[in-house]
Amino acid sequence: MAIAIDTRQTDFSEMDNAGISKEHWKIMFISGVGFFTDAYDLFVIGVVMALLKPMWHVGKVEEGLVESTALLAAAIGALLFGRVADMVGRKRIYGVEVLVLAAGAIACAFSPNIWWLIGFRFILGIGIGGDYPVSATIMSEYAGKAHRGMLVTLVFAMQAAGLIVGPLLAAALLSTHLSHDIIWRILVSFGALPALAVYGARRHLKESPRFLKAAGHEEDDSGNLRKSKHFDKKMHSVSFWDGFHRLVDSKMILIRLIGASAAWFLMDFAYYGNTVSSPLVLSALGSDHTVLQKTLTQLGIFAVFAAPGYAVAALTMDKLGRKTIQGLGFGMMAVTFGLLALIPNVEKLMYPFLIIYGFSYFFTEFGPNATTFVYPSEIFPVKVRTTGHGIAAAMGKIGGFFGVFTFPFFMHWHGLPAAEGAAAIVSVLGLVVTIFLLPETKGKSLEEISEEPSTPMEKAAA
Repeated sequence: MAIAIDTRQTDFSEMDNAGISKEHWKIMFISGVGFFTDAYDLFVIGVVMALLKPMWHVGKVEEGLVESTALLAAAIGALLFGRVADMVGRKRIYGVEVLVLAAGAIACAFSPNIWWLIGFRFILGIGIGGDYPVSATIMSEYAGKAHRGMLVTLVFAMQAAGLIVGPLLAAALLSTHLSHDIIWRILVSFGALPALAVYGARRHLKESPRFLKAAGHEEDDSGNLRKSKHFDKKMHSVSFWDGFHRLVDSKMILIRLIGASAAWFLMDFAYYGNTVSSPLVLSALGSDHTVLQKTLTQLGIFAVFAAPGYAVAALTMDKLGRKTIQGLGFGMMAVTFGLLALIPNVEKLMYPFLIIYGFSYFFTEFGPNATTFVYPSEIFPVKVRTTGHGIAAAMGKIGGFFGVFTFPFFMHWHGLPAAEGAAAIVSVLGLVVTIFLLPETKGKSLEEISEEPSTPMEKAAA
């Protein structure tokens, strides 16, 4: 089945009703590699800081900035790349973000001190953030409505590979006789390799037919865009601020933007705080464990709990629906984080602790970590789809920034109960946002979703 479509047609029923083709799998893979790198870096920086703190005598503020600066930069990258992809096209900007990511990763490896590392991680973060709206939207706009949730989730689920490869590489290097100064530099630079590997494939992707129609463009066999004879400049504004105005002018779209952004903010606050600070969290089990032992423990949790969570999310996304999965996930996250906060001295009960901590990962992946990525690729009109996704992703990264920056302070303040209690509270808030502000999108075409109010608040606004 070919997924190239005549952009002059009035609908996309052929794409919507199509099965999954080799071209879909290709798009899924080259889009997903960026998320491999994102998750790899998310884990590895915790190990890197465990190695750097005694070497560079890193203080709490500098440690918080190293682990959170890339997230703040990712918010900027998501906003910038998201808006530009709606202005000039998904294909024209696609690939640039992985070059920025790779440049940042390589530069980090040559950092002479902690402040240079913080600066280079800002560049890395710009590239990571830029990958979110463009990759999600390209996959969403090509996928058929019966399989769209699964395919977009699989793009994001490439994180699972990064969460496993990171600890494996770290454990392998830590078991050698290499100096810690060399090990941390290898770890941070490795993320550049997969990003560079898919650059060429991204640059040669065809433009999304949905964007071409909305923008009044046509694409020739060489991949060059030109204005179609039906082009109307007034209807196809490419002003930078125009996209943001379109998102807030419609009450229905604004409700969805607030819902998607708030859910992602709350999700990433809990998730990034827990994951980046995982060596700190696991140190509650016993301070005599080495960095290698903690790394292997985290690898076991990812392999046994997180990876299956991604798989279950992908397999059920188009059956259970986005809203059900996100609500269930936030609810179970609140339960598991709450148990870690409320059970007295739970960190001294090794196996119960690891099981509860592991299930928090399972229901994060089989829950809002997947759905907060899928939702914004579906609920906005095509002219502002990457802009809306970029805003939601940016809010997620800002949530992650606050989570990563504050988690160590919670741990130093009142230990595990304070940190996990905060994560439980934001999970409850995420459940409330999901129930009241977000629609169900399974089984509908993108055009149906963007035109029909489907929550009580949206219907009231309409």
